[in-house]
Amino acid sequence: MNAEINDNDRRFMQMACELAYANVEKGGGPFGAVIVKDGEVVAAGTNTVTLDNDPTAHAEVNAIRNACRKTGNFKLEGCDIYTSCEPCPMCLSALYWAGVRRIFYGNTQMDARAINFDDNFIYEEIARPHLERAIPCIHVDEPHAIDAFRLWESKTDKTVY
Repeated sequence: MNAEINDNDRRFMQMACELAYANVEKGGGPFGAVIVKDGEVVAAGTNTVTLDNDPTAHAEVNAIRNACRKTGNFKLEGCDIYTSCEPCPMCLSALYWAGVRRIFYGNTQMDARAINFDDNFIYEEIARPHLERAIPCIHVDEPHAIDAFRLWESKTDKTVY
């Protein structure tokens, strides 16, 4: 994979950083993201966690939602994202699910940690046994839980994702 940064990459990163800065000024979190395809901005997003009372409203997730609405597709193949900070575990997962091509980021996890946006505990929790996590994950052996999976597996007209 080519990791060379060009002038367009710098321009889109600057856009993401300007969105983050403006978002802080209006009461949001210090994060911005821009999704680009073929050199054109598809959509953007900022962190609206506290503005929307939504813990999932990170800049990358909002940008993904906006881009998918605009394109009418749940996949963002061929798109790059420029985000003002290295994505947290939730955003990184969402970007993988969305199928973006590349992730460009400005600030690092360490930069975020320095201002009390520390996601390291999530990485540590994922590695723990389910019942030993800070929020225990308890398996319920419900015989009907598998029914929806079996129905999905047998569907011939499903949209695979």
